[in-house]
Amino acid sequence: MAADSAVSNGGENILTESDDDILSPDDLSEVLTAGTKESHDKAENSPFVKDFLRGRIKRELYKLGTVALYYVYSAIEEEIEKNKDHPMFAPLYFPSELHRRDALAKDLEYLYGEDWESKISCSAATQPYVDRIHVVGCDDPVLLVAHAWTRYMGDLSGGQILKKVAQRALKLPPTGEGVNFYHFEGIHSPTAFKRLYRSRMNELEVDAETKKKLLDEANLAFKFNLDVFTELQEIGKDIKEEVQDIGFHGHGDMGGDISKCPYYAAKMAVSGNTAYACNFTRMLLRQPTVQVILATWVAAVAGLAAWYFM
Repeated sequence: MAADSAVSNGGENILTESDDDILSPDDLSEVLTAGTKESHDKAENSPFVKDFLRGRIKRELYKLGTVALYYVYSAIEEEIEKNKDHPMFAPLYFPSELHRRDALAKDLEYLYGEDWESKISCSAATQPYVDRIHVVGCDDPVLLVAHAWTRYMGDLSGGQILKKVAQRALKLPPTGEGVNFYHFEGIHSPTAFKRLYRSRMNELEVDAETKKKLLDEANLAFKFNLDVFTELQEIGKDIKEEVQDIGFHGHGDMGGDISKCPYYAAKMAVSGNTAYACNFTRMLLRQPTVQVILATWVAAVAGLAAWYFM
């Protein structure tokens, strides 16, 4: 791989995307991945997350979600700084690459204005999450590994998709205002960095009992996140704000018919396949936004024609 795809630490290239992982089911990263699958699926399939991925996100909910993240990351990063020299966390200390508090503060300033700090508060569902992180940082810093892994690796994995959805759905500037949270400017290759982080986790000297504790804590972190999603979904029911379904459904929502996928239809259309070009055109015409634009265009043409023949 090119040199710029490497992850650096102190100017030294450590790992590139071409490095191979040799993983064992007993490795900590694999234990957490396998053991949190059910919790991960529940969070990913929550109504709030599904709506977000489809572009059906209300601006007020996006703002409240950003507030929740600000309090969670403030707690995580406060405890990380306190425990950065702890032998069980020091190998995972990457503040310039991972820390999100400052990025979230920029997003909140854009979303709420310069006096944003006086306009926000920690929600009822977010507070137990924050409290737990502080308890862990004080009483059992090893468990910070579970919270850091759950949040940072998840944000690196799906962040770019959510960033694009939010920008389109909320008409945010393409220059990044409002979505700084999803931009990891210190990481050139998320794939390479995740491999580095995973390898550092797997090198930690943890016994079976500690792995079990870390797995339980990771599942608890997912539960806290799900509680926040549920709270936002309930709040959204009382917010009267028009949203448009501008996101795209996954293949799982299409009854197994991949031809209904807009990405696939578009690819086939540009390749010269007329059947898929027709499918793609029909898909566009079913979009409310396209229908409005088309109706406006037809009305404009009719008006010009009437004026010309008067």
